[in-house]
Amino acid sequence: MDPQHLPGLFPQRLMNRLDTLLDFHEKRVFHRLDTPEAMAALADTEVLITGWGCPALDETLLAATPRLHTVLHAAGSVRHLVDETGWQRGVAVSSAVAANAVPVAEYTLATILLSGKNAFALSHWYARSNAYPAAQQVAETGNYRRRVGIIGASRVGRRLLELLRPFDVIVSLSDPYVDEAEATRLGVQLLPLDHLLSTSDIVSVHAPSLPSTHHLLDERRLALIPDGAVLINTARGALIDHEALTAELETGRLSAVLDVSDPEPLPVSSPLHQLPNVFLTPHIAGSLGNELERLGQTVVDEAERLVEGLPLLHRVRHEELTRVA
Repeated sequence: MDPQHLPGLFPQRLMNRLDTLLDFHEKRVFHRLDTPEAMAALADTEVLITGWGCPALDETLLAATPRLHTVLHAAGSVRHLVDETGWQRGVAVSSAVAANAVPVAEYTLATILLSGKNAFALSHWYARSNAYPAAQQVAETGNYRRRVGIIGASRVGRRLLELLRPFDVIVSLSDPYVDEAEATRLGVQLLPLDHLLSTSDIVSVHAPSLPSTHHLLDERRLALIPDGAVLINTARGALIDHEALTAELETGRLSAVLDVSDPEPLPVSSPLHQLPNVFLTPHIAGSLGNELERLGQTVVDEAERLVEGLPLLHRVRHEELTRVA
């Protein structure tokens, strides 16, 4: 991993636990695995702990690790971490994606509630007017019976559904892999995507970025979203046609909360930086600061299960990669 992440992921308390579970070559963090030192260490390595900044474990690197049987990834997606050779060899891969889903869902919940209160737009208005809004300005404001549409029952999507339960909002879900029985268990109304878009006051995107979901929200689908609605994206920028989205936002018909963009970071020249109906954040919804320790905790717990001969709780299956991030 990138060495800068180590202290946040594994503070001393967690490093002490790891020391009791695994036999480390030495306390070294490799950013590159193709150096002589790294290659020497890999020769008898059985377990790799990886994180952001880890190079892809391709055929060459896997050939240098004949004893490797487990990868514990202290981050989210492993789609580009392990290549086909590793999966065919049967290397067990665990991911902290469930732990990373927690802050993303929390961020999304906060932005949903603030969007329902029209807080972002009213903040801009307040800065200019230095006055309280008139009654007609806030007539449509509030979260009571607000219609919230969730695109994707991913780990983030499911966590968000849990967080939304205490609130008086009407939640619908669109996901091609969820049937009516599962939707009932999740406590949501299952809708086709176009129907969800056309009937939601707030739309939050939580689908994986796959070839099949590229520009999932294109010009036609964006046009289905009702006037005055808010679009929230904490997933991946490529899920939305940003040219079409920019055109919609420039009219003022919709508002948006965007933690991700396409491209990313968003160019300084983008008009989205200046629009009062757009709230931009620099990819901060995922684990940052003290939230990194949650990812490290997940890895330590998985290492403990490994040592005890128990199945990994967060093991990623190869076949899942066709439909998850």
